[in-house]
Amino acid sequence: MHLAVFLWGFTGVLGRAITLSALTLVWWRVILTAAILAILLTVTRSWSGIRGKDAVRTAIVGGLMAIHWVAFYGSIKLANASVALICLSTASVFVALLAPLARQARFDKYEVGLGLLALAGVYFIYRTQLNFGLGILWGVVAAILSAVFTVLNKPLATRYPPRSIVFWEMLAGAGILTAILILAPDLTGSTPFWPQQATYDSGRGLIAFLKAPNDWLWLLILSFFCTVLGQSLALKALKHLSSFTTTLSVNLEPIYGMALAFVFYKEAAELTPGFYVGVGLIFLSVVLQMVRVLGRKPASVQP
Repeated sequence: MHLAVFLWGFTGVLGRAITLSALTLVWWRVILTAAILAILLTVTRSWSGIRGKDAVRTAIVGGLMAIHWVAFYGSIKLANASVALICLSTASVFVALLAPLARQARFDKYEVGLGLLALAGVYFIYRTQLNFGLGILWGVVAAILSAVFTVLNKPLATRYPPRSIVFWEMLAGAGILTAILILAPDLTGSTPFWPQQATYDSGRGLIAFLKAPNDWLWLLILSFFCTVLGQSLALKALKHLSSFTTTLSVNLEPIYGMALAFVFYKEAAELTPGFYVGVGLIFLSVVLQMVRVLGRKPASVQP
């Protein structure tokens, strides 16, 4: 799970590096991911169909995941990668509320408390980063959608191979985003639809090449490593972990993503001390839940 989260940590800096609008960026991401998976499933002869109610659930999850990414990258464009990633950590609050409803079980007061601790961290960030208010809002919307599709993905992860699930979800997401692009093309703003790609000039060097617009390169990395590989690892982990523990583990994604954003974009200069107080509260919620999970017997972990 943590390997998947580490790969997802790169999504923030890649999203900022790609010059496309949030909607266009995600459309290309789901299209490229579906294409890569189609090739892998064909080569390995491991196609697996999904039928009945599970097919409907898969399509819903795919659509929610795609819209979640649009909100997430919208948050990056309106604020920065660090703020967007931290806001995503509030997903644990919504999973703590939604997972018991899905299981028709009682609420776990401890999980709700940890989720609220993470939410308090986001509140500190909002209060001290008011210039990023709209970006924070979109980040929380992305977190809500993340919580919903994590809960819905849990039963699918126990019944089907991870690659197959991700392929059909990406296909559904591509269909929904294509419809949005056709019906509301103005949502892409003034940015181009086609990704830009710089050409390598040996005279200018590798650093200059990487700093230039390289949308195709970053989209391919985003699609293969952060989506195909990351989602497959996460779905395998979801077979053995609860939805809440999985989502709280994802709270480490901002830590990895922030470190990368600080290195590549010097985002530390854009943040206030209150931001780091918020990060500390969110990180504390992750540590407390990990201690709790490690103290349990394996059989006691609930779906």
